[in-house]
Amino acid sequence: MQQRQSSNVHGPGHSGHFTDTIWRQFIQSPAKSYALFAFIFLLLVGALISTRLLDSTALGGGTNKKLRDRKGQTDAPDITKKHYNKTEYPLKCTDGNNTKTCPGTYPTSYTPEEDHDSPLAPTCPDYFRWIHEDLRPWARTGITREMVERANETANFRLVIVKGRAYVKRNIKAFQSRDTFTLWGILQLLRRYPGKIPDLDLMFDCVDWPILLKSNYSVPGAPAPPPLFRYCANDQTFDIVFPDWSFWGWPEVNIKSWGKILKDLEEGNRRMNWTDREPYAYWKGNPVVASSRQDLMKCNVSEGQEWNARLYDWKREKQKGYKQSELASQCKHRFKIYIEGSAWSVSEKYILACDSVTLYVTPNYTDFFTRGLIPMHHFWPMNVYDKCRSIKFAVDWGNNHTGKAQEIGRAASRFIQEELKMDYVYDYMFHLLNQYSKLFRYQPTIPTGAVEYCAETMACPEEGMARKLMEESLEQSPKETSPCTLPPPYDPSSLYDVLREKENSILQVESWVKAYWENQTNQ
Repeated sequence: MQQRQSSNVHGPGHSGHFTDTIWRQFIQSPAKSYALFAFIFLLLVGALISTRLLDSTALGGGTNKKLRDRKGQTDAPDITKKHYNKTEYPLKCTDGNNTKTCPGTYPTSYTPEEDHDSPLAPTCPDYFRWIHEDLRPWARTGITREMVERANETANFRLVIVKGRAYVKRNIKAFQSRDTFTLWGILQLLRRYPGKIPDLDLMFDCVDWPILLKSNYSVPGAPAPPPLFRYCANDQTFDIVFPDWSFWGWPEVNIKSWGKILKDLEEGNRRMNWTDREPYAYWKGNPVVASSRQDLMKCNVSEGQEWNARLYDWKREKQKGYKQSELASQCKHRFKIYIEGSAWSVSEKYILACDSVTLYVTPNYTDFFTRGLIPMHHFWPMNVYDKCRSIKFAVDWGNNHTGKAQEIGRAASRFIQEELKMDYVYDYMFHLLNQYSKLFRYQPTIPTGAVEYCAETMACPEEGMARKLMEESLEQSPKETSPCTLPPPYDPSSLYDVLREKENSILQVESWVKAYWENQTNQ
């Protein structure tokens, strides 16, 4: 993705325009034409012409070796990249920590100054195609007010956007600050792309597990499902997947906003080469929340068995106030285990970013970006029902095939750094909400009891870690470039091929593990 975003400062169009301009200057007058032909004649007879003159003329569009070594870039036309004079809008806490009204100074619409020199917006990462799949249940019926309000029963909050402003009606307080930082993230989207999010009305459930079972809406006469947003879903549910709160920070466990953490993780990877890391599989988390995690703890090293795993209960971190939970310092093992909790786990993106081989225990749930991951390219799949033997085999394989193991680790961290950077998190939200709004069969209005939310009403009353996270993730000004371009939906056969290829890769690894342990038994 980085390559698609980078571009020649001058661009190929500028080089051609510059050359055409030189030629036109020669042919506009007889004197200049004579000078041109004289110049060509001198070249043909081998007259000595200074290197400087050759470099300054663009007759053949040629460049010297030094310029060719710059991957095609040329500094012949002195054209510099346009710099915009951004107007920044910092927090404006007019009444100290008691700010309860929005200042109204931030623009609710914005059109970037057109720059014909800038490259076209890149195509979004492939996982954006799942936006179309998530909204497919309402493609035929559209979305009515009655449908939205049916989701109110479990929603933590209702969000209505009208003319670029956000209005929120809270129903149930979410666990910790999930709802707070989810709303904060949506407000930053509105600041990033003011006036670009259409009027809409949505319900958001901050609980981990999805609830809209497809089986309840597939019987004859069943109504269309209510659109309900949350952080994860699975093949059996219709819940609409949205980026989780931790992209803007998680104050209760001392985790920074995603933009800051990405830089820390990249630096952490540079500090320790893969070959210098501990040759074991590492996991740290809360085993109490799921039986599969409790089962995983049986794979820990013991006097009787070495499964190549080093597993830690996060209980000590909690007792210390999570002061030792710096994620960049946890990239010290060649292998890291991802296993779900009660549902999908926030830890997923941090584990994948470590340059380690992610041992990915078969998941029941997916978040918005993991649908773009490919088994044996971004991670090593592990059988949820055969964890210990799967870990042992994977670690032994990786330590004996270090080159291939490192390729898997690097592919995952490259995916996270390049395709899950904060720009794409916002662009995913942008496209999801825009596509969602197109399905509306009514004009959203501000519901009774809703309150206008903005950066000031949320951040100014906060203190400590929550305030710090909001300040560091604040969008200070509108973005000067357009969002990435949403790719088209999958056609049925293409989607089938993608899913079948993933399934085949997983089955292949399971067959290797089974054959290995059968061979061990027969020896």
